[in-house]
Amino acid sequence: MANKKITKRDEDFAKWYTDIVSAAHLASYSNVKGCIILEPYGYLIWERMQKVLDEMFKKSGHQNIAMPMLIPESLMKKESELINGFAPEVAWVTEGGTNKLEERMCIRPTSETLFSDYYSNIVKSYRDLPIKYNQWCTVMRWEKETRPFLRGREFWWQEGHTVHETKEEAEEETRFIMEEVYKKFFYDYLAIPSITGLKTEKEKFAGAEYTLTNEALMYNGVSLQAGTSHYFGQKFSKAYDIKFLNRENKWDYVYQTSWGTTSRMIGAVIMVHSDDDGLVLPPKIAPLEVVIVPIGREKDIQDLALKYQEALASKDISVMIDNSEKSPGFKFSEAEVKGIPIRIEIGQRDLENGEVTIVRRDTKEKMQIKKDADIASFVQETMDKMQKDLLEKALIRRDKMTYTAKTLDEVKKIMDNEPGFIKADWCGDPECELKMKEIKGLKSRCILENEKPITGKCVVCNKEAKHLVVWGIQY
Repeated sequence: MANKKITKRDEDFAKWYTDIVSAAHLASYSNVKGCIILEPYGYLIWERMQKVLDEMFKKSGHQNIAMPMLIPESLMKKESELINGFAPEVAWVTEGGTNKLEERMCIRPTSETLFSDYYSNIVKSYRDLPIKYNQWCTVMRWEKETRPFLRGREFWWQEGHTVHETKEEAEEETRFIMEEVYKKFFYDYLAIPSITGLKTEKEKFAGAEYTLTNEALMYNGVSLQAGTSHYFGQKFSKAYDIKFLNRENKWDYVYQTSWGTTSRMIGAVIMVHSDDDGLVLPPKIAPLEVVIVPIGREKDIQDLALKYQEALASKDISVMIDNSEKSPGFKFSEAEVKGIPIRIEIGQRDLENGEVTIVRRDTKEKMQIKKDADIASFVQETMDKMQKDLLEKALIRRDKMTYTAKTLDEVKKIMDNEPGFIKADWCGDPECELKMKEIKGLKSRCILENEKPITGKCVVCNKEAKHLVVWGIQY
């Protein structure tokens, strides 16, 4: 039975989404327009994502650092493409206390300028390179339309900024982050089968030589950009004078990258996996993997609950016993809304049969096992299967909603029926890219670098195609 607090997904997807955010207590609206309050349970999920990604960064030689949140306007203007690209979204601070500032400061929309200024002071020799830093922080972008996790004026993210001795090393870093960190994290932890590729010139990051992107398809066929990695070459190093003595004892400019992903990953998990009863969390990123619900206060029930809790915790499975003063039905519903992967029900009738009930959140499957079974092994095997099944289910839906179009009429027909990813050839002309946007706001999501064109002719103008592109509408 669907949760009455949650609108049915197939009736109103947008309302369903915000209902889940509210019912699961992930976030709530604040009195600061466009900014949300990240509630404790939402923050726990973000912390879990952060922990995994942070370990991946550190394992590949990156260190965390913290930069100021304010950027002087003169510093921003040193790289003209960046300031022009972000100008409509920048929030400015013009007064300090009761005094007008001599120079206005922007609240960081991104930190390339701060890192570049810092690197210009600390990089002296090729022996200093590479430097691979990351920071966890919030940024501010003055978005016109906002939605919790998907698009907000202030949001949580990580941003990596690296400098290198050679072009090859910097490009390797750009691709490593995209393929071996972001894409791997989406597949292995979020159970979301994303696609990666190259952004078009029009869609790349302001100031980048090129941008790689991680694109995910939501349940309703709308695309979500879920992480980007940018190769800057020497654009920023020349603008900010980041020079080093190379191996020939000559001055050279560093090669630079930046990359980031955000708390919109929480939104992606909601929109790919969840259902009409609330969240469905992949076990690998669930802050609480198991809830034990004792149905009754009898000693044998409570003793078994404690025994299970100890056995699960000893195997590093996060677990809690729900002994709150609520009805069993309410506890079951609450666990489902929060997306806790495994629920263990211990009731007197089951115990008389020497059994307990285990419920999988994603399928609602109820399994009876012997009360003396190896509970930790059974739960771990069940969660491993759930993690695998969620990815497979999402992959099947993504492939079902990925279409091929050879003509503009075919593109229109697809968009009129059921949106999704559309693979279509493109000549590389920005005018044809804009023509596609006239069809319900379709945008290029990414260029598929390792796939050949379908017909070899641009889907818009019928001229020779240079790229096979995935198109889609976006959040």
